[in-house]
Amino acid sequence: QLQLVENGGGLVQAGGSLRLSCTASGDPDTRYTIAWFRQSPGKEREFVAGITGDGAVDLNTDLVKSRFTISRDNDNAKITVYLHLNNLDPGDTALYYCALAPHFFLSPVRNVRAYSYWGQGTQVTVSA
Repeated sequence: QLQLVENGGGLVQAGGSLRLSCTASGDPDTRYTIAWFRQSPGKEREFVAGITGDGAVDLNTDLVKSRFTISRDNDNAKITVYLHLNNLDPGDTALYYCALAPHFFLSPVRNVRAYSYWGQGTQVTVSA
């Protein structure tokens, strides 16, 4: 059974940085795409960034400009994906989720419905 666990959220001042990690266990196929989404109260879940098994990246620059980066390590029986959050501002406050799409995409897909496995989320709070 595939499982995703996020870590790294917390409280940070505006201008600060965080690194979120998402570990997919249960021997996932290393070709699967993993993405980060975020959701604030009263808003829909938004695609932040995704990375395919081959390392193709899609960053939602309309949302985060180039302040965030995504990277990935494929290891024995697990995948770890990192989301580096830089120059944070209060508008980045949200619950951040990672998700896995059990498909072999050439580039990450932004549609939330493509992702079948989700973590519990990690809270990022940015103070002014």
